[in-house]
Amino acid sequence: MFNDSEIVKKVLEGNVNAFESLMLRYKDLVMRIVTKHVPFSEAEEMSQEAFIRAFQSLSSFKGKGDFRQWLSSIAVRTCYDYWRKVYRSKEVSMCALTEKHQKWLEEVISDQSDPSFNEDSERKEATEMLEWAMNELSAEDRMVVELIYLEGLSGKEAAELLGWSVANVKVRAFRSKNKLKKLLKETIKR
Repeated sequence: MFNDSEIVKKVLEGNVNAFESLMLRYKDLVMRIVTKHVPFSEAEEMSQEAFIRAFQSLSSFKGKGDFRQWLSSIAVRTCYDYWRKVYRSKEVSMCALTEKHQKWLEEVISDQSDPSFNEDSERKEATEMLEWAMNELSAEDRMVVELIYLEGLSGKEAAELLGWSVANVKVRAFRSKNKLKKLLKETIKR
């Protein structure tokens, strides 16, 4: 077995088929990252896109750092680019919550929830509401919220994956969380 740096060197020397061993070694890692950040129906395509980008950028891997981390950051950036593209291509902004969601939210907030709501349906409704609010965020804000608040990464870890400064990640995380709060509060008022 060759280590990652040796395989990269072989690929850069012209043995492009050696890249397959890196793909096999890291396919599960990339798929785990991608499935956390894009819709499941897009996960396989985005996983392939991440490997294509890694192959095309292989010359920028200097072999001094960890290939796994380098590839992980490419996978995260691929997801980030996916959401940027989706966000830019929105022709019509998402509709407001359905009447059912509005009613549920009002009942939960007023603390007079109908006893027929069980925990599973409440969890499902909350998940749908969070997904709606997340879709209202820009690609940058969405990725920061997912990495920091949903996956529990530190600011430093998120910064490494996104290629941003730690300060930028912290500021974006704070602002993104406030945007989510504002979206959800405005929805409640309707």
